[in-house]
Amino acid sequence: MERFIEHSPISVMARLGLQRALDPAWIDELFEQERETQYTRELLFSTTVEMMSLVAVGLRPSVHAAAKASPALPVSITALYDKLSRTEPGLVRALVQGSAQRLGPVVQPMLRKQPPSVNGYRLRIVDGSHLPASEKRLKPLRGFRGAALPGQSLVVYDPDTAMIVDLVPCEDAHAQERAIMETLLASAQPAELWIADRNFSTRAILAGWQRRGSAFIVREHGRNPSPSELEPLREMGRVETGIVYEQAVSIPDESNAPLVLRRIELHLDGATEDGDTVIRLLTNVPAAHLTAEAVARLYRRRWSIGVSR
Repeated sequence: MERFIEHSPISVMARLGLQRALDPAWIDELFEQERETQYTRELLFSTTVEMMSLVAVGLRPSVHAAAKASPALPVSITALYDKLSRTEPGLVRALVQGSAQRLGPVVQPMLRKQPPSVNGYRLRIVDGSHLPASEKRLKPLRGFRGAALPGQSLVVYDPDTAMIVDLVPCEDAHAQERAIMETLLASAQPAELWIADRNFSTRAILAGWQRRGSAFIVREHGRNPSPSELEPLREMGRVETGIVYEQAVSIPDESNAPLVLRRIELHLDGATEDGDTVIRLLTNVPAAHLTAEAVARLYRRRWSIGVSR
């Protein structure tokens, strides 16, 4: 063990981290707590997670290959695939949430000298992960948009810990991201700062975060939530990609009372891939906590994790 620690410490740390996050005893206990209709006979839920983890980290090219290489698999490969196909979405979410919680004490010592991105807030970047038609679909269904698709999920990423802390899976790949957002809204907490693209720019979602005491920075959609302007735009300064402006706007909340927000406009030096030259952001974060320039930079940071909208 000392030889591996000396010559490849990152590999040892990664393995120990995975062992902590995916402890078989904890996973099987989680299964019993969270399951609805599934049950255990011969194949433990921890075994299916182990097979999937080998594929996820690239040690095996497929579940089939992982199963063939496992001498201790107590069931047939067909039974393994059947167990995987019946995995309940609630179990998947509980596994992601629980793993993040278990890894928290492992990550925190490494973050002690790293200040948070925004003082007083826990950042939460939310986006949809949609699995489109692909060659991995059943051959008769390839090329048909109306056919069954693999599904999608809403993923919540914490950039300060570099961990996915929540995930809401949806088996209906045709469902809109905003339609499955209600589950995440129910778990939003005060002192969280949510950053999202224009797919989440609706009155219901913004008012939902406000109701839960959460802060948000959301790119404004061209049609939603159509805020009313309360003052003219004011030039606030420049960031790396353009000039920043700000104005107060309002939208009606769930009870039709006015919800006053800050609209931050970034007038870009060059157009985006979609041809946009102005990006409008809506936020309820007070100016005393985040300047207009800081809001623009934070949303730009969202782009740096590989999201294009």
